[in-house]
Amino acid sequence: MAIITLKGNEINTSGSLPLIGEKLHNFSLVAVDLSTKTLTDFSGNKLVLNIYPSVDTGTCAASTRKFNELASSVSNTKVLCISRDLPFAQNRFCGAENLENVIMLSDFNAGKFGTDNGLQITNGPLAGLHSRCVIVIDENNTILYTEQVSEIVDEPNYDAALAAL
Repeated sequence: MAIITLKGNEINTSGSLPLIGEKLHNFSLVAVDLSTKTLTDFSGNKLVLNIYPSVDTGTCAASTRKFNELASSVSNTKVLCISRDLPFAQNRFCGAENLENVIMLSDFNAGKFGTDNGLQITNGPLAGLHSRCVIVIDENNTILYTEQVSEIVDEPNYDAALAAL
């Protein structure tokens, strides 16, 4: 369990992020076209997993915009933005923002991605949603970098995430 804060108030996650050097477990998430995407769909690519509570909050939207901007300059890398938002909300957001360099994926139906990776919030007003995290993996699904943002309203360390690539 990790202890993080929401505007200074302590809340908990369901576990700890996977360790650097481990393989990321396969996942099954829903894309904005309602298709199912798994880790194997992104084989051969480096991945930046930008994980957050909801795209409809200021910090989550800012991280999606920033990773969209940065992703265009990194070869063989895809940015997956993962939340429990409905795919319809994710699609609406990307369309309104003209974001083309990120892939939105939803864990809305069971939250399994969040529980499998120890990042589901377990108490407080955001209970059941994902905490703000970044996980970077290489082409072989080996974890190169993780960040559990300690204060949910803060943005992740973009430079450190990209340096891991």
